[in-house]
Amino acid sequence: MSSASGDGDGHKKKCRGQGDGTDDEGSCEITVGDSKRSRTIDVINIDDDDDGVKEDDSMGEDDGGLAEEPAAADADDYDDGSGEEYYMYDDEEGNDDGDDEYAAATAVDDDASASAHGGKPRYTVLTEDDIRARQAADVAKVAEVLSIPPDFAVILLRHFKWAPGRVQEEWFADELRVRGAVGLPQESADGGGVGKTATAVADRRAVCGICFDGYSAGRKLSAGCAAHFYCRACWRGYLRAAVGDGARCLALRCPEPGCSAAVVAGLVGEVADAADKARYAAFALRSYVEDNGGGRAMRWCPAPGCTRAVAAGEEADDQKSSEKALDVACECGHAFCFRCGEEAHRPVTCGTVRAWLAKNASDSETANWVLANTKHCPSCRKPIEKNQGCNHMSCRCGHYFCWLCLDPLGGSQHRGCDAYRQQHPKTMSVNDRLAWTTTAAEARRKREAKASLDRYLYHYERWASNLSSLHRARKDVAELEKSGLQKLAAAAGMPATELAFLTKAYEQVADGRRVLRWAHAYGYYLDPKREGAKRALFEELQAHANACLERLHACAELERKQVFGDGKEEVGVVYEKVRAYREKLVNLTRVTGTFLENLVMAFETDLPEVAALK
Repeated sequence: MSSASGDGDGHKKKCRGQGDGTDDEGSCEITVGDSKRSRTIDVINIDDDDDGVKEDDSMGEDDGGLAEEPAAADADDYDDGSGEEYYMYDDEEGNDDGDDEYAAATAVDDDASASAHGGKPRYTVLTEDDIRARQAADVAKVAEVLSIPPDFAVILLRHFKWAPGRVQEEWFADELRVRGAVGLPQESADGGGVGKTATAVADRRAVCGICFDGYSAGRKLSAGCAAHFYCRACWRGYLRAAVGDGARCLALRCPEPGCSAAVVAGLVGEVADAADKARYAAFALRSYVEDNGGGRAMRWCPAPGCTRAVAAGEEADDQKSSEKALDVACECGHAFCFRCGEEAHRPVTCGTVRAWLAKNASDSETANWVLANTKHCPSCRKPIEKNQGCNHMSCRCGHYFCWLCLDPLGGSQHRGCDAYRQQHPKTMSVNDRLAWTTTAAEARRKREAKASLDRYLYHYERWASNLSSLHRARKDVAELEKSGLQKLAAAAGMPATELAFLTKAYEQVADGRRVLRWAHAYGYYLDPKREGAKRALFEELQAHANACLERLHACAELERKQVFGDGKEEVGVVYEKVRAYREKLVNLTRVTGTFLENLVMAFETDLPEVAALK
């Protein structure tokens, strides 16, 4: 990392250990204005002899820094000042201490949903069977506590957003009011007549209220009201039409005009055909995820073809952080923000993501390009782009003018553009002064538009480039999991499980590329005039993070080929060399992940160190 100095905002940065004879290679001092604050960053250096990772354990004590000091248990992994490095492996046992150390170093990665607060899970990935089990448990609990049929419990839970606690609270506060609101009968000793046959008219043929055909007792059913009976064929058609109308079929009421009795799931299961019952059940399952407001917010994974859902904890209901990204990862491999449903986008807020994506999809930068790269015809004022070398321009309106000076071509008015002409505005005619003022304002607008366009393109190109790198890293992970690890394990004569550190490294590269991708959206919205110091620090940290990822990727890809070969020819794999490579890559993966996580937290808090020193 080279020394750099800021702009007029007084931001300066000096890195020690860069060719000055010291060993303090990661210690950086940041000066903002007249104040100085030391910030220490984990700088990852790969030795030329390919035998390990050396990193700076020094730590600025006044502000905590971006990178936290490694735990004492990991101290032996690093340089002890003697110039030699030691690995925690037993030479006589193949994979005891090394495997334990690797497992400890990657414990956080293996439990992606663990929270940093008390180890409580931040989220849980659920399959459809898991969702049904949770739904059935809530229904059974409410039915038991309220002593009502399960079908009634389903209606109550759906009405109160699948919150069992709220159902019980409202029910015991005013049962009659709740029954009327959800369409349940006032009496429930025998199930309220739900699905009852027309036993009251068993001695004669009754008329169906829809088709007006007469049917014998036992062939007509009623909704919860137990007062309006219809034949099975009419019920089947009524339900088919309702299911075809979408999820509103879950709130279906009795066909009788003015009757608010609810149609329960038991009646649907008794008379609907198989296809309609399946669709009704699917709507009911989706309702449990999409309408759940019982403190267990859920969201379907937005990946195409994925049927899993994610249940978040209390953090998802924190209204104070409603714009803060809550990134989760589904078992299908797709990572997304639980709050907004977009792809995972830490460290920027959901609002920044919406603004950035809207800007990418809008024509605002097209307008900036037109303003920066065109001139207006002096006659009709339409924008014209110069697409050839000649300065003689012809507009569609028929006006001919010079591209450089905008004077009309021909005659005495065009006096040549090679001679410099300067005239004070006070000596100009009224028309010339107006043209001079207009030209100056237009030139200023062009400069501002060009600067805005350049700044946008700078961040957009890197935003898109990091996406390509992210996709490549994910592809590498998929190839390793499919067959790559098995081939490498066979070449090294060891179980494939001992090579899982390779997958972890590529996953860390993918996560890092996602962080850097969205960090460029954060950087774009930093005002270069009012937030110059913050922007300078952002660019410095962004550059260092990118260098860290490049080192990790090179170690995972290039050095792997040196150890295992490229697969095109047989290479004798030395087990000790594999173990040394694993130690190096595990350490590099862990340190890179720690740095990136602290970097994310710094951006999420809007670089408070810079703000505090103003």
